[in-house]
Amino acid sequence: MAPLLAVEDLHVDFDTPTGRVAAVRGISLTVERGECVAIVGESGSGKSVTARTLVGLAGPGASVRAARLDLAGQDVRGHRPRDWRRVRGRLAGLVLQDALVSLDPLRTVGAEIGEVLATHGIVGRRERAGRVTHLLDEVHLPEPERRARQYPHQLSGGLRQRALIASAIAGEPALLIADEPTTALDVTVQAQILRLLAERRAAGVSLLLISHDLAVVAQVADRVLVMRDGRIVEHGPTARLLRSPAHPYTRQLLAAVPSASSRGHRLAASAVAVGRDGGVARREALPARPEVRPNDTLLDAAGLTRRYGDHTVVRDVSFSIARGETLGLVGESGSGKSTLARIVAGLLAADTGAVTFENAQWSGVPERVRRPLRRRLQLISQDPLSSFDPRYRVAQVVGENLDPDVGRGDRRDQVVDLLRRVGLGPDLLDRHPRRLSGGQRQRVAIARAIAPRPSLIVCDEPVSALDVSVQAQVLDLLADLRATDGTALLFISHDLGVVHHLSDRVLVMHDGAVVEQGPVGDVFTYPRHDHTRSLLDALPTLVTAGRPQEVRP
Repeated sequence: MAPLLAVEDLHVDFDTPTGRVAAVRGISLTVERGECVAIVGESGSGKSVTARTLVGLAGPGASVRAARLDLAGQDVRGHRPRDWRRVRGRLAGLVLQDALVSLDPLRTVGAEIGEVLATHGIVGRRERAGRVTHLLDEVHLPEPERRARQYPHQLSGGLRQRALIASAIAGEPALLIADEPTTALDVTVQAQILRLLAERRAAGVSLLLISHDLAVVAQVADRVLVMRDGRIVEHGPTARLLRSPAHPYTRQLLAAVPSASSRGHRLAASAVAVGRDGGVARREALPARPEVRPNDTLLDAAGLTRRYGDHTVVRDVSFSIARGETLGLVGESGSGKSTLARIVAGLLAADTGAVTFENAQWSGVPERVRRPLRRRLQLISQDPLSSFDPRYRVAQVVGENLDPDVGRGDRRDQVVDLLRRVGLGPDLLDRHPRRLSGGQRQRVAIARAIAPRPSLIVCDEPVSALDVSVQAQVLDLLADLRATDGTALLFISHDLGVVHHLSDRVLVMHDGAVVEQGPVGDVFTYPRHDHTRSLLDALPTLVTAGRPQEVRP
């Protein structure tokens, strides 16, 4: 039987103001019926461009050519837009990594999913609402009937991602192309989504999975393709490739996964020596952490509560952050983490409670009172594109956070240096963020946040969109900032391995309340609360070099 998807010698080029850019350079792949094939690689390696091209969404200015591009027995190379509309949703469903941008902000979630059902004639008008509710329940969205009536901005990042997956599977496609489908999800919901994908595979659905989470890939993929600079540098069965990687780039990806064992050491490739079997031979130590004095409080939050109507999102939360300390914050999607981050950043008012920052009242005061301290407290949002001025290019996005007295020439040099620190080159200065990959946009957001050398950065999922190699560079950078500048971090993440690698203490949130807190090693090694234990139990395990790697902290 012919494969469901067959691609030979695929090239994708883009015309840019500076010339033609080759994003995909002659890759070939197949996906059999009922098979899961994963593509991994750095941000900008061509993974997402490949995914979009396979459903006719390469984008403006794209030039696509291939020796073969067959989907379910159809040669789709000559498809026109109306032909692709018949393919998308029915033969192939696409889950993009940026749920907030992918969902229509002017339509409810129910209307978004209902359009797929109507376009492909899945069910009649009368049955449509019930089918929408069923799909939302299938992707484990709580209160599916209420969620169907809500707009994307009313949902957390994880809830939006699940709604997007429901829309992708609504047409019952034979092939599901999932571009980072679990990026915004906490580990328990991630486990539910992976079970859902497994159920789809058992029903004969094929899956092309793009992910930077190697533990997720290890759990669900039959085969893995490793991409770099638009090319496939290694491929093979998942177990073989992860246990005995042949290419040096694959070995570095595996070595960059953060965990308890990497704590206190660098993760970036330049600081890690890797053996031919993929095992880590040596890691370079991070600079010494600044001494954290609990009585040297930088930020204090007391009794914070926030309600939306009759729904309490944050419940009587209190904590403090000392100068130079990293406080981790974990919990399920919708547990109140991002709402708490916005309260701390002064972007949202608490109904009760107070925040003080650098011995000054921070909450409950006019913005003009906060403004002198605003540069001292920065926020890295989990949706970087929505936090940028859409009119700005990268140079302006980062440069607006520099000292206003810096001259134009020096400003551009400082922006170049900031981009270099987060692993980006000067070629991006004049590009609009919407033209960047998800990982590149996230690094631009980090460069902007560190520009004024703040004393505290609120990091709301700052590395969730990054592949493991770029994530390693950013985590090393944040550790260096803490050592050199004494920068404190409120670090919010659903990746417990990242939190254990970086944090001093951790708070665990559930249903808006802090249910457990303490030194990160104590909480993750000896959890006392049932919810903390459920988070740890849901973590997937990555097997490398013939032995389990401690992805769980």
